[in-house]
Amino acid sequence: MKGLGRRSYSDVLAQVLREPAAFSRHILRRPLRPYQVEPMRAIVESVLRRQGHIFTVMFARQMGKNELSAHLEAYLLNLFQRAGGTIIKTAPTFQPQLLVSMRRLESLLDNPLDAGRWKGERGYMIRLGRARAVFLSGDAQAHVVGATASLLLEVDEAQDFDFEKYQREFRPMASTTNATTVLYGTAWSEDDMLWRQREYNLEAERRDGVRRHFESDWQVLAEMDENYRRFVEGERQRLGEEHPLFMTQYALRPLAGAGRLFSAALLERMAGTHPRRQPPAESTAVVAGLDVGGGGAGEHDASVLTLAAVVPHEVAGVSLPRLFIVEHVVWQGEDLTALGVQAAELARDWQVQRLVVDATGIGAGTASFLSAALGAERVEPFVFSLGAKSRLGYALLAAVGAGRVQMYAADGSPEHREFWAQCRACRRQALPGQQMRFFVPAEEGRDDYVMSLALCVHAAGLVGPAPASTVIDAPDILSPWQ
Repeated sequence: MKGLGRRSYSDVLAQVLREPAAFSRHILRRPLRPYQVEPMRAIVESVLRRQGHIFTVMFARQMGKNELSAHLEAYLLNLFQRAGGTIIKTAPTFQPQLLVSMRRLESLLDNPLDAGRWKGERGYMIRLGRARAVFLSGDAQAHVVGATASLLLEVDEAQDFDFEKYQREFRPMASTTNATTVLYGTAWSEDDMLWRQREYNLEAERRDGVRRHFESDWQVLAEMDENYRRFVEGERQRLGEEHPLFMTQYALRPLAGAGRLFSAALLERMAGTHPRRQPPAESTAVVAGLDVGGGGAGEHDASVLTLAAVVPHEVAGVSLPRLFIVEHVVWQGEDLTALGVQAAELARDWQVQRLVVDATGIGAGTASFLSAALGAERVEPFVFSLGAKSRLGYALLAAVGAGRVQMYAADGSPEHREFWAQCRACRRQALPGQQMRFFVPAEEGRDDYVMSLALCVHAAGLVGPAPASTVIDAPDILSPWQ
């Protein structure tokens, strides 16, 4: 409490509680940045005046929205420790999200004024005097009806929160006291709860001039912190500016409910100049992805094998391979047993180091055969699920966005034409939980070339040198001399 002099607990507390930023600086000893102080002041004013505003706070990743939340909670607990009151905080999960929030608040309360005076209760409450913070899970199975947020209702990662549960169980907690509500997060899509409230808040601000939305993208902190700037610029190089994670978590631009997987710029970035079937001289391996379609005569779906040469490459200090597509092999109406035999022969001819095979449904048998024929160390069966396919799509977009995928030059072949037709037609759909679906609408054709490419990109990530690692000795945290 340097600078406050030798005063009584009550005098010191009275002085710093007049200004939230002073409380953070002098009591918590962790000053907030200007973009954090601004929403904290507005939220506190709404709490004290019982205005009942619903605020939206969107900061880019690692810019301190959880720190802001914890400072706000610590401040209000101190302010209302005599009068009493309840803060309720929720998130999509209790562990790890709310558990981390509780530990953060506890660490802030271990300050010179509050240490030894607060206590945890029942595993989900923190009390200081007559004021308390209650942490309630927003999981669909959690039963939380009946609690009252007399001071503040907070929703963390609001973009992932179930809107119906919020409206049915959490929003009423603020009703009897007209408590202030804060939604924190980074919007994922234009359909999620956080973005919809943001749009409502901006419209309300235009009507009455009261600010309810606070937003700071990565460039705000980059101007203050060189390390953060270098980190995010590295992520931009690694993922590409149009990658869903960069767009939503750093640039704070939500995804449309549905749109093209590859923009015109990304399609242009994939256009290579190397000849088909001619790997670059500097390539170190060949990898492949096999998307398995329906076997037998009359089947609409095809099976597509994409082969790509791998060239070592570095992006933002990280070793990430470049892929030069060198061949497409397509089977339509082929018996799956014969397909497996031919695919194994091709893998041997091309000396494929890693082959990833669609093992979903009918593909399981083909994947099993290829594992036996080529060796389990060379073949990875890949089972498509919602989460697995979403991760596959992210990796594909990161590779394309960073310019690490090159298609062979036009050769007048039907394979070349179909590859580009599917890439142009492929859509992406934003799903809850920051997941993504990608597909070609049935009325526009097939998506087997795109899926095969995604599996090929995954295969490339399984070859090459492992990232360098360094062991850093940690100090003995129990030593009194540290």
